[in-house]
Amino acid sequence: MKGNYMATQAAAETDQVLTLCDELMLLMLNEETGYFHQVPGWHLSCAMAGAALAGLSLGTRIDTDMESLILLDQTPTGNPVLDLALSQIAGESKQHSAQYWVEQLAPRAEMMIDLTLDRLVQIGILEHHEGDFWTLALAGRHSEYFSDEDAKATVQHVKARVDKSIFGSDIPGPRDIIIIALANVCDVLRFIFDFDETAEQRVQLICQMDLIGRAIADAVAQNLAGALQGAALTKTIPKLSVRRLALNKHVRDGNMPAGFAQLAEEIGPVFKLKSPLEKHPMICVVGPRVNRWVHRYGRMYLRSSDYLRGLEEAYFAEGLLPAIDGADHFRLRKALRASYGRERLENQINQTYQNVRTLMSTWKVGETHAGVSMCRQLANASITPTLIGVEAADVMDDIISYKSRALKTQVIKVMPPFMLHTPGMKRKTRAVELLFDRIVQSHTAAQRLGCPRDQADDILSLHRSDPTFVPESNLRFMFSAVVLASMYAGDELGFLMYAMLSQPDLHEQIRAEADELFGDGDPSPEAFKSSSIDVTRRFIMEVLRLYPTIPMSMRTVMNSCVVEDFELPVGSKILIATTACHYMDDLFPDPYRFDIDRYLPARAEHRTPGYAPFGLGTHGCLGSNMVDLQLTLNLLMIAHHFELQIQPADYQLKISAFPSLSPNNKLKFTIVKQRYPLPA
Repeated sequence: MKGNYMATQAAAETDQVLTLCDELMLLMLNEETGYFHQVPGWHLSCAMAGAALAGLSLGTRIDTDMESLILLDQTPTGNPVLDLALSQIAGESKQHSAQYWVEQLAPRAEMMIDLTLDRLVQIGILEHHEGDFWTLALAGRHSEYFSDEDAKATVQHVKARVDKSIFGSDIPGPRDIIIIALANVCDVLRFIFDFDETAEQRVQLICQMDLIGRAIADAVAQNLAGALQGAALTKTIPKLSVRRLALNKHVRDGNMPAGFAQLAEEIGPVFKLKSPLEKHPMICVVGPRVNRWVHRYGRMYLRSSDYLRGLEEAYFAEGLLPAIDGADHFRLRKALRASYGRERLENQINQTYQNVRTLMSTWKVGETHAGVSMCRQLANASITPTLIGVEAADVMDDIISYKSRALKTQVIKVMPPFMLHTPGMKRKTRAVELLFDRIVQSHTAAQRLGCPRDQADDILSLHRSDPTFVPESNLRFMFSAVVLASMYAGDELGFLMYAMLSQPDLHEQIRAEADELFGDGDPSPEAFKSSSIDVTRRFIMEVLRLYPTIPMSMRTVMNSCVVEDFELPVGSKILIATTACHYMDDLFPDPYRFDIDRYLPARAEHRTPGYAPFGLGTHGCLGSNMVDLQLTLNLLMIAHHFELQIQPADYQLKISAFPSLSPNNKLKFTIVKQRYPLPA
């Protein structure tokens, strides 16, 4: 064997609980931000490929030195990442160098990373959070990751071992030498540990200690040195005129996802749009590869604060969850995770049934209701009392109006700024203040004694524990956000009701599931996860595809990057049309057809980044699971208790596009019949 690592000195790599690929990702993890230390994409890809080769070498599947890599044993290891690399090596009859194989495996590194992260979550070492964040799981902090070289003692976490290797005097084992060598090539160690000149020299010494580690690290370094600079190969971004945008049929109809899907098909995945209200053009990015890039890497290159700073100003706030990035965003998101979790609604589901039925009891047979208002009120009844413990129906419309005007004037800028400060808008700000007063006055220690914890409790606790992180000036928006959720959830419910009532066959199937679910009394939360509501579940997914209330997002480029072979310069304003993919034929065949069978296991068309009704990446909807339960509960309760009819009967859905997608105000519902009584 050409390497200086003897098989008798250590257990095989394939017998370890963790592989070198696992440990490389754990070393890169930055728990402060919930993501990974920012290593350029090609650097991390090459390092991951190198870790796979080193793992195969430690597992005696291959042998490598400075000149060549030899296949010794092509028996699968049972580890998907290592076997992916092994099968590619075994499929090549000609012998090549380690550098060659790093270059060949690097393009598949993204799959390797996904498999590695999935595995670390499955074995309980990492915890995956909504928005694609990761942290070390509580159990993983204290677990025995693997046996050490003499298979007798417990080994410390990889970061602790690397720290000991760099700042101690003992000679590290081969595994740690390889990990240090790979991380050093990526130039990431100085960001993980406090480095000085002595530590630099120690790292250089360690990297020379093992022949396998040197061979793999050199192969990675050679690929990095020879990598082409993407910006030199980028293409010129085509331009889209405002006139062409305005003439697009789907855009005129308010269906922004369909409009941008068609524009991307005609122009390409990246194009510029010059608005008469903006000094600089907006760069629009569209498509499944864009979605995947945004989801995985957007946090490194894009920021949201520029667009939402105006929204913060409208509420006299700073550091709101939608407007911050990086470690602060992750910290606040983690702190509010339970507040927006599905479990919060599940734990109070009986009270939610009562709140919804209290509102439904005001519906009279023969009455006709404005669809948007009716659905927002219903969503408010099922969300607001549960999350903030107060009634808000009387202030909901004013709070929504103020937020909508703030978005139109401060964010998407389709109205001049002074329109936020009209006398009418000033009156509506009083609703925000009134809601704030209600919550503060009702959330004293004495009044909350014995009450289930709600989101207002969480927010006030955060404020008291760290008033600089969550200042009092932010509370008005944070409390209002719960009521604003009624707008988005209510508008989605309006789309659901229209789609159900306009398709009698599906309506009948949903009603049958509702009657079965509520036939013997109110169902438990577990019933909403069962196959007994399969049609309803797939129906909701299809409505979310066709009519997502938040179809796109806006960002600013903070680090120059290349997307779809187009360079996005620093400072560029970006519009990410995430849901345009919903109308792309290669992802959703016949995309304009309503087809709930898309979500059957045999097709599973939603299992790609092309399905994004709740957004992507770090700013994806924190309450998506709660909203899913809320929509399901409301739709089934309507189907069970009432027979409704669209008014007028020949109404064809029209969409209002700003500031978010909603049915237009002409949609109405008539109460035709009460099918079952509302329990007291």
